[in-house]
Amino acid sequence: MSDRDPAIIVEGLRKRFGDKQALDGLDLTVDAGTVQGILGPNGAGKTTAVRIMSTLLRPDEGRVEVAGADVRTRAREVRSRIGMLGQNAAVDEELGGRQNLEMFGRLHRLGARRAGTRADELLGRFGLADTDGKAVRHYSGGMRRRLDLAASLISRPQVLFLDEPTTGLDPRGRTEVWNAVRSLVDGGTTVLLTTQYLEEADQLADRIAVIDHGRVIAQGTAEELKSMTGGDRIDVVLHDAAQLARASSLLPGEAVVDEDRRLVSTSVTDRMRALTETVRALEAAGIEAQDIAVRRPTLDEVFIHLTKEEAA
Repeated sequence: MSDRDPAIIVEGLRKRFGDKQALDGLDLTVDAGTVQGILGPNGAGKTTAVRIMSTLLRPDEGRVEVAGADVRTRAREVRSRIGMLGQNAAVDEELGGRQNLEMFGRLHRLGARRAGTRADELLGRFGLADTDGKAVRHYSGGMRRRLDLAASLISRPQVLFLDEPTTGLDPRGRTEVWNAVRSLVDGGTTVLLTTQYLEEADQLADRIAVIDHGRVIAQGTAEELKSMTGGDRIDVVLHDAAQLARASSLLPGEAVVDEDRRLVSTSVTDRMRALTETVRALEAAGIEAQDIAVRRPTLDEVFIHLTKEEAA
């Protein structure tokens, strides 16, 4: 596989479990050296797709190539070229970081010397070189996930599958893992990321595919997906919740009201004109705003918008 070839090619992928059609003609292409985000509601087919790409499941129909090898006919080659990081820790909590990485290196048949060298390299790369043999059970959540990530890279994979890599981490730990992933991509690794944190996809992914009912219903950059909801939004937070209904009638388009937050929000096309007109209309009506902001839609809003359309 050359650097210009796609790292992952999925065409017409189908998989059924009994009466349930888990994948229904899934198509996806992932460029080498990028992060591809995969979003979708529970049961959309994300996990099934990743299990097929990583040779853990056989497809019923379709073509899948990963790192230049077909998952049906050259599964062993695929496994030698990929790494995986699941939701649950794979390391031994009673061992230190270096001991864990050496163990993984030997499992990958690197030999004692190469395993030790690779362990030292990865500990340095992920900021774990100063742990001084401390048992993993004493690591913070972010340190533990960075060690998991290091273990998945023992064999220098061309493609890395990350399945919700920051589940359960606090904001600091999540940021640590995000920085580690960015460094991998800078080094040429291709990453396929499934996540329930839409902010995570927004932060990391070069492109995002939204999957529902076993197929891709939308894909593009984060900004391209955000544009599908109708452009920018104006958010108005009021001092008095009793004025929400009146304020919503003054905003352009179909306004959304959040009573708990005293918020009125609507989609706009000309952000500056809409902002000026909104301020004037509220002042003329004697409605006092606590805050007014123009923003891009979030991926959460995109996700809800797209999956609602698919269900309709």
